[in-house]
Amino acid sequence: MPRLNYHHLYYFWRVAKHGNLTATAEQLALSQSALSAQINQLEHSIGQPLFSREGRRLVLTELGQRVLVYAEDIFRRGEELQQLLTRGATTVPTLRLGVLSSMSRNFIESFIEPLMDKTKQGSALKFRLVARPQNELLELLAQHQIDIVLTNREVTSYADIAWQTQLLTRQAVSVIAPAELAHLPAQMDASYTRQKWVVPSVTSPVRTAFDSFCTQHNFEPEIIAEADDMAMLRLLARDSGALTVMPEVVVRDELISGLLSKRFALPNAFENFYAVTLTRKFGHPLLPELLHFWLTNDTVSEASCTPNSPM
Repeated sequence: MPRLNYHHLYYFWRVAKHGNLTATAEQLALSQSALSAQINQLEHSIGQPLFSREGRRLVLTELGQRVLVYAEDIFRRGEELQQLLTRGATTVPTLRLGVLSSMSRNFIESFIEPLMDKTKQGSALKFRLVARPQNELLELLAQHQIDIVLTNREVTSYADIAWQTQLLTRQAVSVIAPAELAHLPAQMDASYTRQKWVVPSVTSPVRTAFDSFCTQHNFEPEIIAEADDMAMLRLLARDSGALTVMPEVVVRDELISGLLSKRFALPNAFENFYAVTLTRKFGHPLLPELLHFWLTNDTVSEASCTPNSPM
């Protein structure tokens, strides 16, 4: 493949963001045919199409969607660089956080709460959340496309990359019941054998802990549904009428409202939440402060993962 033409990539980015070739051409003061030719040259150099036509609409292909992620980062960073050169070194770049797509949204919200507090107080800080599977997040981190990865799965080094992994907090894994089953005792007994369950998928550390607990108690749960996404598991816990097993943080609001109730915690079973970074000469200036806040506010415990005070 020949060297990437960033001029062509810029035109692709503008069209992909707008979704309309004619309107984008007008904004760029180009003819539609000239703009189309620039994008065609980019596709030719790549060897694959970035757009497909559906009627009169341009729709990104799967490759086009991935290229757009990189183009967004390239040109947003370019805009930040222009601001830096124009205004001086006081400009703070956008903090790019990669989050595991199956993680609890409540935990993610807790992690970025100090950032939101800063923006409410008038800070010029900007941040961006990127949700992906773990292997894609690590690839983006290695390529400097994001600044940090938040995950609840262990990370091992590969391809000579030494990830900097820090345990932010851990949550006890609990049996959670809908309101109509709130009468169940706060310990495992025969009454639980008649209940239905919705549980994490077999690839989840939470499921591993639950399966181990069941083996120890010679208990065979009637599992009616599995989910590998905590947001979906939260909906199933809320609407299925079945028992489930998860960290309390996933259903924090439902527990407060009484829609769900915690029956008991599985002994010695926790879900860990990690921050993964790489050592860089020019890292994001806010990242050390954010991590220091989390690591010094007694968050590595069995208690709620909500930080104790604003950053």
